[in-house]
Amino acid sequence: MIAVVDYEAGNLKSVETALEKLGADFFISSDPLRLAEADKMIFPGVGEAAQAMAVLKKTGLDLVLKEFALTGKPLLGICLGSQILFDSSEESDTPCLGILPGKVCRFSTEMGLKIPHMGWNTLTHSDHPLFLNLPQDKSFYFVHSYYVEPQNKADIIGSSDYGHSFTAAVARKNVMATQFHPEKSGEWGLLILQNFIDL
Repeated sequence: MIAVVDYEAGNLKSVETALEKLGADFFISSDPLRLAEADKMIFPGVGEAAQAMAVLKKTGLDLVLKEFALTGKPLLGICLGSQILFDSSEESDTPCLGILPGKVCRFSTEMGLKIPHMGWNTLTHSDHPLFLNLPQDKSFYFVHSYYVEPQNKADIIGSSDYGHSFTAAVARKNVMATQFHPEKSGEWGLLILQNFIDL
């Protein structure tokens, strides 16, 4: 059973639709006790880091996520959910969950790039199980002004390019995260979600 964390950070409907399409056994909840019982967890999100962290702390879901990460059970962060897994974010100078070592940086405007980075972009990836049967350079849907910089480069399993190369996917043991939205990325995004379900 997969738990999808509801912490008022939106985007739940598209995740729900994708999981239903795949026939996944899942539930959406903000109840810490119920979430802790799950076999796998998806931590989605869109919005602002400080506001999201405030909700997580207020509800105790910050502790739920930290404890779940320590169980060894698969945890997948998506978009804002991926960023909040790290130590800190430049967005409102926000301390985050610290599940993964590293920081979240804002794209520079110096190169004349439109921010946020929005739309389809190609992914170069490692042979991590999350990307099983996924060809290189397939396009995925991004909407973000910030990107993660893992402290340990070995945690990087996927990258994309927007003015410069940036981390698009990470993994450390049972914790995985994508900056792009697999649930909004058509057949290849569904493949990644299916691979997560199959872990």
